[in-house]
Amino acid sequence: MSARDCSQPTEGSSAEVSVIMPVYNASDWLDECLQSILQQDFQGCMELSVYDDGSTDNSREMIESWRERLEERGVSMVMSGHNSTSPRGVGFAKNQAVCQSSGRFLCFQDADDVMRPQRVRLQHEAAVLNPTAIVGCKVCRVPEGSTERYTRWINSLTPDQIITQGVPEDLLFFYESLRRGGGVVRVDECLLVYRYHEHAATHSVLEETIWSLRVDFLQERVLSQWESFTIWNAGKQGRKLYRSLTPANQKKVKALCDVDENKIQKGFYTYEESQERPKPKIPVLHFTTASPPFIVCVKLDMTDGVMEENLRSLQLTEGKHYYHFN
Repeated sequence: MSARDCSQPTEGSSAEVSVIMPVYNASDWLDECLQSILQQDFQGCMELSVYDDGSTDNSREMIESWRERLEERGVSMVMSGHNSTSPRGVGFAKNQAVCQSSGRFLCFQDADDVMRPQRVRLQHEAAVLNPTAIVGCKVCRVPEGSTERYTRWINSLTPDQIITQGVPEDLLFFYESLRRGGGVVRVDECLLVYRYHEHAATHSVLEETIWSLRVDFLQERVLSQWESFTIWNAGKQGRKLYRSLTPANQKKVKALCDVDENKIQKGFYTYEESQERPKPKIPVLHFTTASPPFIVCVKLDMTDGVMEENLRSLQLTEGKHYYHFN
């Protein structure tokens, strides 16, 4: 949940909270989603703002059939959409739903997910106390056990870690909010049941697009403040991060570090694709002989705690001596 940008005018009567819901061919999940909105225990004025991105199923009719029940509960509904045969994307649909909404606070809801009854109330309470922050929550997954490691990771992040480690969805909005001085807080309860399925909008975002956005933000927020640093991972991901950096930041990389003796014995990583002559050679060290600050480019929760224990053994402070980029 986040507060509306004060530069965005609203017309007519306004709600305290607008639930922003983009929709595209969501008929399989809409009844459950809308029922969860109906069951919110928030006592303030709520609005549901829906934008249909050219659905070819009966999504729009299904939503319209809920209007009376929602209005009886005190939830007004505004809905629009387009009939083009080409969807314009979830970002476009969200923006359109925001533009037609009137709420002081915006609560983003995907049509295939389900709110717990206390979601709007608890996130609204946090948003009132933190009006310049994006307010998140913990999530649960259905089917149970799907993307178990990802769910455990995202639910364990602190607000500071959320800023530096990032999440795939809505990165442009998230980063721009931070650039403008916004913060991040989280209600530490599972308030959203996040459905995993092959048609989810998340799968439509190319991994390379997410990677590029995250690398750009890492360089802007972290590496611009450092004179030099070590990349913790001499393998595929660490080398990819090095190659993705600007030339200026590549020159700041004093070493790659690892625990793999084969990589360490080679002594150097040579950047073969470089146009420089001679080609850059980056030393590869054991992590115990490397010096901070580190960009830790290793997936967490993948080594039975060994990597995490190695990091703890150096007695470093996250956010000062190292950042995770995984």
